[in-house]
Formats: sequence, C-alpha cells, structure tokens
Amino acid sequence: MQTPLADPADLAGAAGSAGPAGLAGPAELPGPAEPRSIVVLGSTGSVGTQALDVIDRDPARFRVAALVAGGGQVDLLARQVERFRPEVVAVADERAVPALREAIGSVPILAGPEGVAEAAAWPCDIVLNGITGAVGLTSTLAALGAGRVLALANKESLIIGGPLVKRLARPGQILPVDSEHSALAQCLWAAGPSGYDPEAVRRLVVTASGGPFRGRKRAELTEVTPEQALKHPTWDMGTVITLNSATLVNKGLEVIEASLLFDIPFDRIVVVVHPQSVIHSMVEFVDGSTIAQASPPDMRLPISLTLGWPARVPDAAKAVDWTKAHTWTFEPLDEEAFPAVALARHVGSEGGTAPAVYNAANEVCVDAFLAGRLPFPGIVDTIAAVVGEHAVSPAGSVGEVLDADAWARARARELTAG
Repeated sequence: MQTPLADPADLAGAAGSAGPAGLAGPAELPGPAEPRSIVVLGSTGSVGTQALDVIDRDPARFRVAALVAGGGQVDLLARQVERFRPEVVAVADERAVPALREAIGSVPILAGPEGVAEAAAWPCDIVLNGITGAVGLTSTLAALGAGRVLALANKESLIIGGPLVKRLARPGQILPVDSEHSALAQCLWAAGPSGYDPEAVRRLVVTASGGPFRGRKRAELTEVTPEQALKHPTWDMGTVITLNSATLVNKGLEVIEASLLFDIPFDRIVVVVHPQSVIHSMVEFVDGSTIAQASPPDMRLPISLTLGWPARVPDAAKAVDWTKAHTWTFEPLDEEAFPAVALARHVGSEGGTAPAVYNAANEVCVDAFLAGRLPFPGIVDTIAAVVGEHAVSPAGSVGEVLDADAWARARARELTAG
C-alpha cells in the first residue's frame, strides 16, 4: 500500500528501509536540524516558482540542490541560479545550453532527457517534481529509484505510470503536492493516532471550483474561446492546468491520483463543486464524521507541507480570517455538461495503459483547442473517442506506457487535424 505522507526517517536523504507504513503522528513533528536540500524540477513553471518562493522565505530551513527546467525561459532560469546557487542545473532542451552557459558561468549544466533524469536522482532530501505532463514520468521514476522522497505535483506521472510508480515507491515515499491530495492526506493524518486505515474511510470527497463555466449547460459551451477558458476564478496556474480545470479533465486526473495514492476504489471517491476553493477536500469516515481541510487558495501551503514534512512551515500562506463572515457552498457535479470525471473513472477502473491514453489525448486536444481546431466540448469528446479505440495493455514497463502515450497522441492528432 502506498501511504500518502513520508516517514520522518526518510527525510534525511537516506535510501534505506522505509519506516512505519502509517501516517507520521503528532509526536514526530520536529523541524529540520539543518537546511533541507531540495531539487526543483520544473523550476520556471507555476509550481516551481512558488516552491522557490517558499524556499526563499526560509533559508534556514531549505536550500536548493538542483534546478531543472525545459529550457524555454533561459533568463528566468539564470535569475533563479543567481539567487539560489544550486549545485547543478539541468535543461531538457539541449539548444538552451549555450545561452544558459553564458548567463550562469561555471555552474555545471546537464542537458537532454538523460541530464534531467540525472538531476532528478541528485543527492538531496526531497525532489519536487513540478514538471507538467507525461514527460515527468522518467523524472518521477529516477527520483524514486534513487531513494529520494518525492514531492509530487506532476500527477500525470503517477496516473500514466501507476503500476510502475507504485511498485518502485517505498511506503510513504511520495508526498502529494496537489492541494486536494494534500488536504486528503492531512484529513487522514488528523483522523487518529492509529495511522491510515482505509477500512475506516467511507468516502474521499474531492472538491472542485467548477472552473470558469460552472453552471453552464453543454449547449452553452460550444462557443467558448481560449481566452475565456484560461480565466480561472480562484487559482493562478499554468496554461495546461488552467484549461484542464475548465474542462474538469484535471479533476478526473485527480480522482485517479487519489485512488492510487490512498488505495480507495473509485466508487468511494466523489467530486463536489465548491466555488470558493477554501475547502480543498474532505474525508468522510464510516462513523458518519467528516474531516475537512480549509485554507485560502494558495499553492504555497501544500508545497511547504511537502518540503517541511513532518513539520509545518510557519506563515507559508494566509489562514482563513475567522473574524469575518464567510459563505461556502457545495454543489453536485453536472456530469452531462462536464463528462471528463466520469470518463476518468472509467479509464481508472480499466487501469493498465488506459489512463496514459486519457492523459495523452487530452494534451493533444488542449493544443488543438488553443489553436482553434477544436471546440471546447470537443476536447473531452475526442478524448473519449481515442479511449474507446484503445486496446488496453497491462502497463508493465515504461515502454508499454510510452507506446500507449505515443499511439494516443497520434490518433488524437488525426482526429483534430481539420
């Protein structure tokens, strides 16, 4: 069983045997004795820049061991290198190396997929994988294989490589960065001193803001523009995740991720629309009680929890102001207008390579929508068509996963070529 929070013994950077399988208890909450070394993958992206902000605020607690980026924002990466002085830098695009070398001087540079994988396994206490998309799978596997504790924001790597990732990970080696899964983990941790007991859980309640089109019917979504879809009402995120939130594909991915992280079947995971994005998720227990985690929408909080675990980082984000009146609402998900979650339950139940096909087809459809080749409802319709044509295989190797990913991308491109 993969438990959601790392054992404190794993956070010294050792690759030895894992500690208890259950969640660490309140008695195990000391702060780090010296700065904890962090590798940040996707340092120029939304999660990466916010992680560096958390690190920058608390240099006595954290230091940067390595920075990894795609290579498309050399100026930003160079400024990060100057500020944080990492031991090594890696870029996925080898063409960025000359400009980066000129900008950062003698700091070692790794390049290409091999260089990124080497940086992901770099000696450190925690690897934060903030890469977006399926390309993050090799980094997740490299970090886990090297025995590093993995703060996982790249949900796609767990979703598409589920059996591979879970087979490689020690109990508690993966820390969820997504606000919803961080909330679920905190609720489970708060449930009692006996550790995580899936039999005590009746349902995981994953909240969704509903995105910019909450309340609209399917017929009202046909004329949606990219500009409208990229205006998220509560979160500041990158382009792909913001658009995935508008279609609710992101929520579908999160349902699959929750099942994999917490070993809860899909019929015990429910999505509830909560427009205010203050309750990040809840756990309903068999005795009728429900525990919720609440905080204003700010990714710095779940990021700081993974970097500082098992200690909480003071003032990582603002708390709810309890001196003011608040109204929080909850609504059922309209699965007719937003069928992405139901489709995700289907592919998650199918398992094997089906989630990889769902994710890959979505990434192609997002590009097609942004390019004007696909209407907004056509994103999930096309994903469903590709999923329906796919012959599921067990996903027993990286090769099988990548083959399914490549097939789905090619088929989705054919269907969106017009």
